[in-house]
Amino acid sequence: MVWNPRVLPDLSGRVYAVTGGTAGIGYFITEQLAAAGARVVVLGRDPGRLRAAVAMVRSRTGNTGVSTVLLDLADLDSVAGAAEELSRLGHVDALIENAGITGPGPARRTTKQGLELAVGTNHFGHFALTALSMPLLTASAARVVLAGSLITRMYPFDLDDLQSERKYSDFRAYSLSKHAVQSFAIELDRRLRAVNSPVQAILAHPGFSLERTSPERRGITEPVPAMRFLAPFTHGKDHGAWSAVRAAIDPTATGGTSYGPAFGGVGRPRAGRAMAASRDPERGRRLWTLSEEVTGVRFSLGRN
Repeated sequence: MVWNPRVLPDLSGRVYAVTGGTAGIGYFITEQLAAAGARVVVLGRDPGRLRAAVAMVRSRTGNTGVSTVLLDLADLDSVAGAAEELSRLGHVDALIENAGITGPGPARRTTKQGLELAVGTNHFGHFALTALSMPLLTASAARVVLAGSLITRMYPFDLDDLQSERKYSDFRAYSLSKHAVQSFAIELDRRLRAVNSPVQAILAHPGFSLERTSPERRGITEPVPAMRFLAPFTHGKDHGAWSAVRAAIDPTATGGTSYGPAFGGVGRPRAGRAMAASRDPERGRRLWTLSEEVTGVRFSLGRN
């Protein structure tokens, strides 16, 4: 089908939860869904930034159905609290797991529970949130949209050093975390299908999205002039949001699909397949077991 990300269907009555919706791609996911009439719950760790994002979305869209839930993905206690808050919604059409730390820093750091910061935030935190939200997701026949990244093409998926204990660099740690997210998405889809669950797991990557080429949202997005030679190969965070939005709302989307820009780094979102490393069943099983062990959270997919 021809998908126009600038003209979305009416989403009145739909409910979406977006992690990391206070800035960047997550903010624009929220704004685009709200502009189409959806109720959006923004999850983030900073109360001030949550208030600012909600105020901006309301002012630009006129949609007052935007609310917040506190969530720090680097603290599994906070994740459990956020899942409990989400359960009170009663229904959600999609949980869009956009939040992530892209620059964990020059030295290895850890989360509150002692997990390497990038994978602890980007994967383990979302793994736990998904597991703890599964009763709500199942009752809602919801979608889980997980955020992949092109950086996975730059570093191999080293599951034996997922927490960068043997070797650390910030780019490698970020890449490993995104490998884990992508592998988890495909393994989750396999397991959901195996139990005939109504929940769908779908990947989406934003392409090459830069803050500097995004529309201004004062206090949230502060664009600066882009280097002209990058223009054909990059787009703003608003366009980077398109893949996740399509994955969440396109009625033809199916579990296990991966959405990304048509030209790799830029373009309108289109359906494709996750990279081979993400589709490896053995790696997916090992990651799942490891994730349950380190988070202490067990999945119950809940339908046979």
